[in-house]
Amino acid sequence: MKFGVFLPNGSNGYIPSKGSPIYLPTYAHNKAITLEAERVGLDFVLSMMKFRGFGGETGYWDACLESFTLMSALAAETNRIGLFPSVTLLSAHPPVVARMIATIDDISEGRCGLNIVTGWNKPEYTQMGLWPGDDYYDRRYDYAREYLTILQALWKDGQASFKGEFFQLDQCSVQPRPEHHIPIVCAGQSPKGIAFTAEMGDQNFVIAHPEALKSIVENVRVAAAASSRRVGTYALLHMIVARTDAEAKRQADAIVAGADHGAIANIMASAAMDTNAGGIAERLKSGLSLGLEEGNMAFMGIPAICGSPETLAIRIDEIAAETGIDGMLFSWPDFESGISDFGEHVMPLIRCRS
Repeated sequence: MKFGVFLPNGSNGYIPSKGSPIYLPTYAHNKAITLEAERVGLDFVLSMMKFRGFGGETGYWDACLESFTLMSALAAETNRIGLFPSVTLLSAHPPVVARMIATIDDISEGRCGLNIVTGWNKPEYTQMGLWPGDDYYDRRYDYAREYLTILQALWKDGQASFKGEFFQLDQCSVQPRPEHHIPIVCAGQSPKGIAFTAEMGDQNFVIAHPEALKSIVENVRVAAAASSRRVGTYALLHMIVARTDAEAKRQADAIVAGADHGAIANIMASAAMDTNAGGIAERLKSGLSLGLEEGNMAFMGIPAICGSPETLAIRIDEIAAETGIDGMLFSWPDFESGISDFGEHVMPLIRCRS
């Protein structure tokens, strides 16, 4: 069981609420988080990418540090922890990304992977003239398949010619090539997303309450086995660590009470545009009335586990045993103290980690 950190390189992390810290992203903050994660023995950090936020009173995600340059800098400051930048496919041409990943692979001496983001938030791309039309909602995994095929060819051979529906390359060269395998993670939850990840990914990152995780894990396993592959599933979870369960619940209730309804309304409006059935946007649309572990929208639809170290360790072991996931990707209201508390007080109690 591997544990990672969902870095807060966007404003306010992953909680659109006045009941949680409000801040602009900085390199210093993300560096401190990553070094603390490495110190306590976590396995990887992953940074997202957002080109247009959701506003509201908190300015949720209105500022975002660029993912590749951030991870490149972190690569030079760390020694062991894995590093996963995110590429939003419409924003960067495959050979450019292939070269950036090769560079981070070199700096980190083989600790770099890549998170593939197909992109459902139309306003991000219309502002830059990059939205290809609304048929992209349903065809984005066809686009992603060509994209990743090119990346893998360039990493393998250092050169590729390609003639597809979306991309054309003529003896395109990318040198140097990565010296290590580049693990690919995706966030496929729709049938199309699961099929793509099972065919071309290594791990699937999922926002789903624990009861739904088991079926997603099984669907990914079966789809991957059809191509003689093994693809794991990681669950995204918020964590609130406190001395007692009651104290943790008070913190969670304050976050829900302080929900940024303006930002959430903007998130929902963007999610409503997505026509890809069963995807993450559909998941967000259902999140306004959900409980904490189901994924309330005050926590960006990500399930939240809250409690004392003992309670959290038991719950993490339960989720691992019940669902068959391979790992968990965490965020906290206060990342630095949250990681310290998790590493020092929760992890020693977790059985599925050993």
